[in-house]
Amino acid sequence: MLSDRSRPVIEATLPVVAENIELIAQRFYAHMFGEHPELLDGIFNRGNQAEGSQQVALAGSVAVFAGALVKTPEQVPGHLLSRISHKHASLGITPAQYDIVHDNLFWAIADVLGDAVTAEVAAAWEEVYWLMAYALVNTERGLYSARGVRPETVWRDWQVTERIQETPDVVTFRTKRIDDRLVKTSLPGQYVTVLVSMPDGIRQPRQYSLTRADDGEHRQFSVKRVHGGGKPDGEVSTLLCDTLGVGDIVTMSLPFGDVVLDDSGRPVVFASAGIGITPMAGMLSHLTVAGSHLPITLLHADAEETTFALRQQVLYDIGSLPNATMHVWYETGPTTLPVTGAHTGTMNLDQLTLPDDAAYYLCGPLPFMQSVRSQLIDRGTPPRDIQYEVFGPDLWQADLLTETTSDHQTATG
Repeated sequence: MLSDRSRPVIEATLPVVAENIELIAQRFYAHMFGEHPELLDGIFNRGNQAEGSQQVALAGSVAVFAGALVKTPEQVPGHLLSRISHKHASLGITPAQYDIVHDNLFWAIADVLGDAVTAEVAAAWEEVYWLMAYALVNTERGLYSARGVRPETVWRDWQVTERIQETPDVVTFRTKRIDDRLVKTSLPGQYVTVLVSMPDGIRQPRQYSLTRADDGEHRQFSVKRVHGGGKPDGEVSTLLCDTLGVGDIVTMSLPFGDVVLDDSGRPVVFASAGIGITPMAGMLSHLTVAGSHLPITLLHADAEETTFALRQQVLYDIGSLPNATMHVWYETGPTTLPVTGAHTGTMNLDQLTLPDDAAYYLCGPLPFMQSVRSQLIDRGTPPRDIQYEVFGPDLWQADLLTETTSDHQTATG
Protein backbone atom coordinates (compact mmCIF):
# COMPACT_ATOMS: atom_id res chain seq x y z
CA MET A 1 0.00 0.00 0.00
CA LEU A 2 1.30 3.44 -0.94
CA SER A 3 2.12 5.66 2.04
CA ASP A 4 0.07 8.77 2.84
CA ARG A 5 3.20 10.85 2.27
CA SER A 6 3.81 9.54 -1.24
CA ARG A 7 0.24 9.30 -2.53
CA PRO A 8 -0.31 13.04 -3.19
CA VAL A 9 3.12 13.26 -4.84
CA ILE A 10 2.29 10.40 -7.19
CA GLU A 11 -1.13 11.92 -7.91
CA ALA A 12 0.49 15.23 -8.82
CA THR A 13 3.31 13.80 -10.93
CA LEU A 14 1.61 10.84 -12.63
CA PRO A 15 0.43 12.90 -15.65
CA VAL A 16 3.91 14.28 -16.40
CA VAL A 17 5.55 10.89 -15.84
CA ALA A 18 2.94 9.21 -18.04
CA GLU A 19 3.49 11.83 -20.74
CA ASN A 20 7.24 11.13 -20.78
CA ILE A 21 7.43 7.49 -19.77
CA GLU A 22 7.98 6.07 -23.25
CA LEU A 23 11.05 8.30 -23.61
CA ILE A 24 12.08 7.30 -20.08
CA ALA A 25 11.76 3.64 -21.06
CA GLN A 26 13.83 4.15 -24.20
CA ARG A 27 16.61 5.89 -22.27
CA PHE A 28 16.40 3.25 -19.53
CA TYR A 29 16.95 0.30 -21.88
CA ALA A 30 19.74 2.02 -23.79
CA HIS A 31 21.56 2.91 -20.57
CA MET A 32 21.01 -0.49 -18.93
CA PHE A 33 22.31 -2.45 -21.92
CA GLY A 34 25.29 -0.14 -22.09
CA GLU A 35 26.07 -0.88 -18.44
CA HIS A 36 25.04 -4.55 -18.53
CA PRO A 37 25.38 -5.97 -22.06
CA GLU A 38 25.15 -9.49 -20.60
CA LEU A 39 21.39 -8.93 -20.18
CA LEU A 40 21.03 -9.08 -23.96
CA ASP A 41 22.12 -12.74 -23.83
CA GLY A 42 19.22 -15.00 -22.92
CA ILE A 43 16.82 -12.56 -21.25
CA PHE A 44 15.62 -9.74 -23.50
CA ASN A 45 13.97 -10.15 -26.90
CA ARG A 46 16.02 -7.87 -29.13
CA GLY A 47 13.32 -7.95 -31.79
CA ASN A 48 10.88 -6.30 -29.38
CA GLN A 49 13.61 -3.88 -28.38
CA ALA A 50 14.26 -2.88 -31.98
CA GLU A 51 10.60 -2.22 -32.80
CA GLY A 52 9.93 -0.46 -29.47
CA SER A 53 7.15 -2.71 -28.18
CA GLN A 54 9.08 -3.70 -25.05
CA GLN A 55 9.54 -0.03 -24.14
CA VAL A 56 5.82 0.64 -24.59
CA ALA A 57 4.94 -2.38 -22.44
CA LEU A 58 7.27 -1.27 -19.64
CA ALA A 59 5.86 2.24 -19.81
CA GLY A 60 2.32 0.92 -19.56
CA SER A 61 2.97 -1.50 -16.71
CA VAL A 62 4.80 0.98 -14.45
CA ALA A 63 2.26 3.74 -15.01
CA VAL A 64 -0.72 1.40 -14.62
CA PHE A 65 0.72 0.11 -11.35
CA ALA A 66 1.27 3.64 -10.05
CA GLY A 67 -2.20 4.71 -11.16
CA ALA A 68 -3.76 1.71 -9.46
CA LEU A 69 -2.01 2.54 -6.18
CA VAL A 70 -3.56 6.00 -6.34
CA LYS A 71 -7.01 4.93 -7.50
CA THR A 72 -7.44 1.83 -5.33
CA PRO A 73 -4.78 2.07 -2.60
CA GLU A 74 -6.13 -0.95 -0.75
CA GLN A 75 -5.21 -3.36 -3.54
CA VAL A 76 -2.56 -3.91 -6.20
CA PRO A 77 -3.36 -4.83 -9.85
CA GLY A 78 -3.07 -8.58 -9.46
CA HIS A 79 -3.71 -9.38 -13.14
CA LEU A 80 -0.83 -7.18 -14.26
CA LEU A 81 1.56 -8.61 -11.66
CA SER A 82 0.59 -12.20 -12.43
CA ARG A 83 1.16 -11.74 -16.17
CA ILE A 84 4.61 -10.22 -15.63
CA SER A 85 5.63 -12.76 -12.96
CA HIS A 86 4.90 -15.76 -15.16
CA LYS A 87 6.88 -14.23 -18.02
CA HIS A 88 9.78 -13.49 -15.66
CA ALA A 89 9.72 -17.00 -14.19
CA SER A 90 9.89 -18.51 -17.68
CA LEU A 91 13.11 -16.52 -18.19
CA GLY A 92 14.67 -17.39 -14.84
CA ILE A 93 14.68 -13.79 -13.57
CA THR A 94 16.41 -13.34 -10.20
CA PRO A 95 15.75 -10.84 -7.36
CA ALA A 96 19.18 -9.26 -7.90
CA GLN A 97 18.15 -8.17 -11.39
CA TYR A 98 15.52 -5.87 -9.90
CA ASP A 99 18.36 -3.83 -8.38
CA ILE A 100 19.88 -3.38 -11.84
CA VAL A 101 16.52 -2.30 -13.25
CA HIS A 102 16.03 0.14 -10.36
CA ASP A 103 19.38 1.86 -10.79
CA ASN A 104 19.00 2.32 -14.53
CA LEU A 105 15.32 3.25 -14.47
CA PHE A 106 15.85 6.03 -11.95
CA TRP A 107 18.86 7.25 -13.92
CA ALA A 108 16.54 7.53 -16.94
CA ILE A 109 13.79 9.30 -14.97
CA ALA A 110 16.26 11.93 -13.77
CA ASP A 111 17.80 12.23 -17.23
CA VAL A 112 14.44 12.90 -18.92
CA LEU A 113 12.65 14.97 -16.28
CA GLY A 114 15.68 16.85 -14.96
CA ASP A 115 15.00 19.35 -12.15
CA ALA A 116 11.38 18.19 -11.86
CA VAL A 117 12.70 15.13 -10.01
CA THR A 118 13.06 16.62 -6.56
CA ALA A 119 14.09 14.53 -3.57
CA GLU A 120 10.41 14.24 -2.62
CA VAL A 121 9.38 13.10 -6.11
CA ALA A 122 12.24 10.61 -6.32
CA ALA A 123 11.34 9.13 -2.93
CA ALA A 124 7.67 8.71 -3.90
CA TRP A 125 8.48 6.94 -7.19
CA GLU A 126 11.09 4.81 -5.40
CA GLU A 127 8.28 3.63 -3.15
CA VAL A 128 6.13 2.75 -6.18
CA TYR A 129 8.98 0.86 -7.79
CA TRP A 130 9.82 -1.24 -4.75
CA LEU A 131 6.17 -2.01 -4.03
CA MET A 132 5.92 -3.39 -7.57
CA ALA A 133 9.32 -5.11 -7.47
CA TYR A 134 8.73 -6.85 -4.13
CA ALA A 135 5.28 -8.00 -5.25
CA LEU A 136 6.82 -9.49 -8.39
CA VAL A 137 9.75 -11.08 -6.53
CA ASN A 138 7.41 -12.72 -4.02
CA THR A 139 5.09 -14.02 -6.74
CA GLU A 140 8.02 -15.35 -8.77
CA ARG A 141 9.48 -17.03 -5.69
CA GLY A 142 6.17 -18.86 -5.29
CA LEU A 143 6.18 -19.92 -8.95
CA TYR A 144 9.72 -21.31 -8.69
CA SER A 145 8.87 -23.09 -5.43
CA ALA A 146 5.74 -24.67 -6.92
CA ARG A 147 7.88 -26.11 -9.71
CA GLY A 148 10.62 -27.18 -7.33
CA VAL A 149 13.29 -25.15 -9.13
CA ARG A 150 15.55 -22.16 -8.75
CA PRO A 151 15.78 -19.42 -11.41
CA GLU A 152 18.89 -20.96 -12.93
CA THR A 153 17.31 -24.43 -13.17
CA VAL A 154 14.12 -23.57 -15.10
CA TRP A 155 15.94 -24.68 -18.27
CA ARG A 156 16.40 -28.17 -19.68
CA ASP A 157 17.16 -29.75 -23.03
CA TRP A 158 14.61 -31.69 -25.10
CA GLN A 159 15.02 -33.59 -28.34
CA VAL A 160 12.83 -33.02 -31.38
CA THR A 161 11.06 -36.24 -32.36
CA GLU A 162 8.70 -34.93 -35.02
CA ARG A 163 8.40 -31.87 -37.23
CA ILE A 164 5.02 -31.08 -38.81
CA GLN A 165 4.59 -28.42 -41.50
CA GLU A 166 1.15 -27.14 -40.49
CA THR A 167 0.96 -24.31 -43.05
CA PRO A 168 3.55 -22.60 -45.27
CA ASP A 169 4.49 -20.41 -42.27
CA VAL A 170 3.76 -22.60 -39.21
CA VAL A 171 5.75 -25.59 -38.00
CA THR A 172 4.87 -27.83 -35.04
CA PHE A 173 7.69 -29.46 -33.08
CA ARG A 174 7.11 -32.51 -30.89
CA THR A 175 9.86 -33.16 -28.35
CA LYS A 176 10.81 -35.71 -25.70
CA ARG A 177 12.80 -35.28 -22.51
CA ILE A 178 16.34 -36.66 -22.51
CA ASP A 179 17.33 -36.49 -18.84
CA ASP A 180 16.07 -38.06 -15.63
CA ARG A 181 14.99 -34.90 -13.82
CA LEU A 182 11.43 -34.91 -12.53
CA VAL A 183 9.03 -33.13 -14.90
CA LYS A 184 5.70 -31.71 -13.79
CA THR A 185 3.06 -31.55 -16.49
CA SER A 186 1.86 -28.20 -17.77
CA LEU A 187 -1.49 -26.61 -17.06
CA PRO A 188 -3.78 -26.27 -20.09
CA GLY A 189 -3.00 -22.96 -21.79
CA GLN A 190 0.57 -22.49 -20.57
CA TYR A 191 3.67 -21.71 -22.62
CA VAL A 192 7.39 -22.44 -22.55
CA THR A 193 10.31 -20.17 -23.34
CA VAL A 194 12.56 -21.56 -26.06
CA LEU A 195 16.17 -20.38 -25.78
CA VAL A 196 17.92 -20.28 -29.16
CA SER A 197 21.59 -19.62 -29.93
CA MET A 198 21.78 -17.19 -32.82
CA PRO A 199 24.56 -17.09 -35.46
CA ASP A 200 26.28 -14.21 -33.60
CA GLY A 201 26.44 -16.32 -30.41
CA ILE A 202 23.75 -14.41 -28.52
CA ARG A 203 20.95 -16.54 -27.06
CA GLN A 204 17.48 -15.26 -27.76
CA PRO A 205 14.34 -16.28 -25.80
CA ARG A 206 10.87 -16.63 -27.29
CA GLN A 207 7.65 -17.85 -25.68
CA TYR A 208 5.52 -20.46 -27.45
CA SER A 209 2.23 -21.95 -26.30
CA LEU A 210 2.15 -25.68 -25.64
CA THR A 211 -0.24 -26.99 -28.28
CA ARG A 212 -0.92 -30.48 -26.95
CA ALA A 213 -1.51 -31.97 -23.50
CA ASP A 214 1.84 -33.24 -22.19
CA ASP A 215 2.60 -36.27 -20.05
CA GLY A 216 5.91 -35.18 -18.55
CA GLU A 217 7.78 -37.13 -21.24
CA HIS A 218 6.74 -35.19 -24.34
CA ARG A 219 5.99 -31.56 -25.15
CA GLN A 220 4.69 -29.91 -28.32
CA PHE A 221 4.89 -26.29 -29.44
CA SER A 222 4.20 -24.53 -32.73
CA VAL A 223 6.15 -21.69 -34.35
CA LYS A 224 4.89 -19.17 -36.88
CA ARG A 225 7.49 -17.59 -39.12
CA VAL A 226 7.33 -13.85 -38.49
CA HIS A 227 7.39 -11.74 -41.65
CA GLY A 228 8.66 -8.23 -41.05
CA GLY A 229 6.34 -6.39 -43.41
CA GLY A 230 9.02 -3.87 -44.31
CA LYS A 231 11.05 -4.63 -41.18
CA PRO A 232 13.48 -7.52 -40.69
CA ASP A 233 11.85 -10.95 -40.46
CA GLY A 234 11.69 -12.63 -37.07
CA GLU A 235 15.18 -13.97 -36.44
CA VAL A 236 14.22 -16.75 -34.02
CA SER A 237 11.09 -17.95 -35.81
CA THR A 238 12.98 -17.99 -39.12
CA LEU A 239 15.86 -19.97 -37.63
CA LEU A 240 13.54 -22.52 -36.00
CA CYS A 241 11.34 -22.96 -39.07
CA ASP A 242 14.33 -23.27 -41.41
CA THR A 243 16.81 -25.32 -39.40
CA LEU A 244 15.31 -27.16 -36.39
CA GLY A 245 14.77 -30.78 -37.34
CA VAL A 246 14.16 -34.26 -35.96
CA GLY A 247 16.98 -35.32 -33.63
CA ASP A 248 18.03 -31.76 -32.80
CA ILE A 249 18.21 -30.54 -29.21
CA VAL A 250 16.18 -27.54 -28.09
CA THR A 251 16.45 -25.73 -24.74
CA MET A 252 13.09 -24.96 -23.12
CA SER A 253 11.95 -23.53 -19.81
CA LEU A 254 9.44 -25.14 -17.54
CA PRO A 255 5.83 -24.25 -18.44
CA PHE A 256 4.43 -20.99 -17.10
CA GLY A 257 1.49 -18.71 -17.90
CA ASP A 258 -1.52 -17.47 -15.96
CA VAL A 259 -4.16 -17.86 -18.68
CA VAL A 260 -5.16 -21.44 -17.91
CA LEU A 261 -8.31 -23.43 -18.29
CA ASP A 262 -10.99 -22.87 -15.64
CA ASP A 263 -11.71 -26.10 -13.74
CA SER A 264 -15.02 -25.04 -12.22
CA GLY A 265 -17.15 -27.06 -14.65
CA ARG A 266 -18.56 -24.08 -16.55
CA PRO A 267 -19.12 -24.02 -20.32
CA VAL A 268 -16.03 -22.91 -22.26
CA VAL A 269 -15.82 -20.60 -25.29
CA PHE A 270 -12.52 -20.20 -27.17
CA ALA A 271 -12.19 -17.30 -29.63
CA SER A 272 -8.99 -17.13 -31.68
CA ALA A 273 -7.57 -15.69 -34.86
CA GLY A 274 -4.54 -16.81 -36.85
CA ILE A 275 -1.73 -18.22 -34.73
CA GLY A 276 -3.85 -17.41 -31.69
CA ILE A 277 -5.20 -20.94 -32.13
CA THR A 278 -2.11 -22.33 -30.36
CA PRO A 279 -3.16 -21.98 -26.69
CA MET A 280 -6.70 -23.00 -27.66
CA ALA A 281 -5.34 -26.18 -29.25
CA GLY A 282 -3.46 -26.93 -26.05
CA MET A 283 -6.56 -26.47 -23.91
CA LEU A 284 -8.73 -28.52 -26.27
CA SER A 285 -6.16 -31.32 -26.13
CA HIS A 286 -6.28 -31.32 -22.33
CA LEU A 287 -10.08 -31.47 -22.41
CA THR A 288 -9.95 -34.41 -24.83
CA VAL A 289 -7.46 -36.33 -22.69
CA ALA A 290 -9.65 -35.67 -19.64
CA GLY A 291 -12.75 -36.98 -21.44
CA SER A 292 -14.62 -33.73 -20.80
CA HIS A 293 -18.39 -33.53 -21.28
CA LEU A 294 -18.53 -29.74 -20.84
CA PRO A 295 -20.25 -27.58 -23.45
CA ILE A 296 -17.30 -26.32 -25.52
CA THR A 297 -17.43 -23.78 -28.35
CA LEU A 298 -14.46 -22.97 -30.58
CA LEU A 299 -14.65 -19.78 -32.66
CA HIS A 300 -11.74 -19.27 -35.05
CA ALA A 301 -10.97 -16.65 -37.70
CA ASP A 302 -8.29 -16.97 -40.36
CA ALA A 303 -7.34 -15.71 -43.81
CA GLU A 304 -8.38 -18.99 -45.43
CA GLU A 305 -8.41 -22.69 -44.68
CA THR A 306 -4.81 -23.28 -45.78
CA THR A 307 -3.53 -20.78 -43.20
CA PHE A 308 -5.48 -22.38 -40.33
CA ALA A 309 -2.65 -23.99 -38.32
CA LEU A 310 -3.26 -27.14 -36.27
CA ARG A 311 -6.64 -27.57 -37.94
CA GLN A 312 -6.42 -31.37 -38.15
CA GLN A 313 -5.53 -31.71 -34.46
CA VAL A 314 -8.24 -29.23 -33.49
CA LEU A 315 -10.82 -30.97 -35.67
CA TYR A 316 -9.94 -34.33 -34.10
CA ASP A 317 -10.36 -32.93 -30.59
CA ILE A 318 -13.64 -31.17 -31.40
CA GLY A 319 -14.93 -34.44 -32.85
CA SER A 320 -13.81 -36.36 -29.76
CA LEU A 321 -15.59 -34.06 -27.32
CA PRO A 322 -19.30 -34.97 -27.12
CA ASN A 323 -20.58 -31.43 -26.46
CA ALA A 324 -18.22 -29.39 -28.64
CA THR A 325 -19.12 -27.12 -31.54
CA MET A 326 -16.91 -25.14 -33.91
CA HIS A 327 -17.42 -22.03 -36.05
CA VAL A 328 -14.88 -20.64 -38.52
CA TRP A 329 -14.59 -17.27 -40.26
CA TYR A 330 -12.43 -16.98 -43.37
CA GLU A 331 -11.55 -13.77 -45.16
CA THR A 332 -11.58 -15.66 -48.46
CA GLY A 333 -12.59 -19.09 -49.66
CA PRO A 334 -14.93 -21.79 -48.38
CA THR A 335 -14.20 -24.44 -45.77
CA THR A 336 -14.03 -28.19 -46.26
CA LEU A 337 -14.01 -28.83 -42.50
CA PRO A 338 -17.10 -30.40 -40.90
CA VAL A 339 -17.88 -27.43 -38.64
CA THR A 340 -21.07 -26.18 -37.01
CA GLY A 341 -20.93 -22.88 -38.85
CA ALA A 342 -18.82 -21.42 -41.67
CA HIS A 343 -18.76 -17.65 -42.15
CA THR A 344 -17.08 -15.09 -44.38
CA GLY A 345 -15.39 -11.95 -43.12
CA THR A 346 -14.49 -10.98 -39.57
CA MET A 347 -15.80 -12.69 -36.45
CA ASN A 348 -19.29 -11.46 -35.59
CA LEU A 349 -20.80 -12.82 -32.39
CA ASP A 350 -24.25 -11.50 -33.31
CA GLN A 351 -24.50 -14.53 -35.61
CA LEU A 352 -24.26 -16.94 -32.67
CA THR A 353 -26.07 -18.17 -29.59
CA LEU A 354 -23.46 -18.63 -26.87
CA PRO A 355 -23.89 -20.57 -23.62
CA ASP A 356 -24.85 -18.82 -20.41
CA ASP A 357 -22.27 -18.45 -17.63
CA ALA A 358 -19.39 -19.44 -19.90
CA ALA A 359 -15.68 -18.83 -19.37
CA TYR A 360 -14.17 -17.07 -22.39
CA TYR A 361 -10.59 -17.29 -23.68
CA LEU A 362 -9.29 -14.96 -26.39
CA CYS A 363 -6.07 -15.07 -28.38
CA GLY A 364 -5.00 -13.37 -31.58
CA PRO A 365 -3.95 -9.94 -32.83
CA LEU A 366 -4.77 -7.11 -30.43
CA PRO A 367 -7.45 -5.51 -32.66
CA PHE A 368 -9.17 -8.89 -32.94
CA MET A 369 -9.20 -9.42 -29.17
CA GLN A 370 -10.36 -5.87 -28.51
CA SER A 371 -13.22 -6.34 -30.98
CA VAL A 372 -14.34 -9.70 -29.57
CA ARG A 373 -14.03 -8.51 -25.99
CA SER A 374 -16.14 -5.44 -26.80
CA GLN A 375 -18.78 -7.62 -28.44
CA LEU A 376 -18.89 -9.86 -25.37
CA ILE A 377 -19.18 -6.90 -23.00
CA ASP A 378 -22.02 -5.50 -25.14
CA ARG A 379 -23.76 -8.87 -24.80
CA GLY A 380 -23.58 -8.57 -21.01
CA THR A 381 -20.63 -10.89 -20.36
CA PRO A 382 -18.93 -9.93 -17.06
CA PRO A 383 -15.33 -8.79 -17.70
CA ARG A 384 -14.10 -11.24 -15.04
CA ASP A 385 -15.25 -14.10 -17.29
CA ILE A 386 -13.00 -13.04 -20.19
CA GLN A 387 -9.33 -14.02 -20.21
CA TYR A 388 -6.91 -13.21 -23.00
CA GLU A 389 -3.42 -14.30 -24.00
CA VAL A 390 -1.05 -11.80 -25.63
CA PHE A 391 1.92 -12.91 -27.71
CA GLY A 392 4.83 -10.59 -26.96
CA PRO A 393 4.71 -7.55 -24.68
CA ASP A 394 1.25 -6.88 -23.28
CA LEU A 395 0.43 -3.63 -25.06
CA TRP A 396 -3.06 -3.55 -23.58
CA GLN A 397 -1.34 -2.25 -20.47
CA ALA A 398 -0.22 0.73 -22.54
CA ASP A 399 -3.85 1.33 -23.50
CA LEU A 400 -4.76 1.31 -19.83
CA LEU A 401 -2.17 4.04 -19.27
CA THR A 402 -4.35 6.51 -21.18
CA GLU A 403 -7.39 5.50 -19.13
CA THR A 404 -5.46 5.84 -15.88
CA THR A 405 -4.13 9.32 -16.58
CA SER A 406 -7.46 10.48 -18.03
CA ASP A 407 -9.30 9.31 -14.93
CA HIS A 408 -6.74 11.07 -12.76
CA GLN A 409 -6.93 14.32 -14.71
CA THR A 410 -10.72 14.29 -14.59
CA ALA A 411 -10.74 13.65 -10.87
CA THR A 412 -8.27 16.44 -10.14
CA GLY A 413 -9.88 19.06 -12.24
